[in-house]
Amino acid sequence: MSYPVNFIPRLLPSFFAGSAETFLAFRLRWSVITQEFARREPYVSEHLDERRWYTVYSKPQKEEFARSQLRSKGLEVFLPKLLLPNNGKKRKRIVPLFPNYLFTRINIHSAEYSYAIWSPGVKRIVSFNGTPAPIDSDVVDYLMKQTNTEGLIPARSNLRIGQEVRINGGPFDGLVGIVEEPPNAKGRVRVLLRLLNRPTKAEIPVQLVNGGWVGANA
Repeated sequence: MSYPVNFIPRLLPSFFAGSAETFLAFRLRWSVITQEFARREPYVSEHLDERRWYTVYSKPQKEEFARSQLRSKGLEVFLPKLLLPNNGKKRKRIVPLFPNYLFTRINIHSAEYSYAIWSPGVKRIVSFNGTPAPIDSDVVDYLMKQTNTEGLIPARSNLRIGQEVRINGGPFDGLVGIVEEPPNAKGRVRVLLRLLNRPTKAEIPVQLVNGGWVGANA
């Protein structure tokens, strides 16, 4: 049996429909639950030739490098990434969904395990009591289903009516306002700003409004 990490598929939908705060809550709950698992009996595979998904923790900002190195060794790897809306520049804005975390499907009783842990860019495989802990395949399947043909998860803004936001860029740079309407089809947000001590309504491009991003397919 694997560790009962079925809580993750239940948390992931709430993350995609939630906010950056939800993600932080996810990380916090992950930390608490891993501590609980650390006190339990280590995982022992019932099938020595079994391949399972494991969570890889990469070195800082080395997720992409770790993925390419793991793939070069013939390992199956999945690095979930968000595709953020265009910010006015030509290049795409792509960021890891879970900074420093990616997934690899290996048999830990074979040479694949050594390939993974000694791969450049990899810091460790998430383990409990020194034993690599497999992650439920439903987690990876759920994330993969959110991706587009390029393997990216399209993102949308998670701005909410009444939310206080700061404008980053443009003529209103640095001002703080309240969201009156969420992003429209043109990607603009109606914000109530205080300008010269007077409330002023303005439509601001969503990429200039400081806020989080969630999966658009959720």
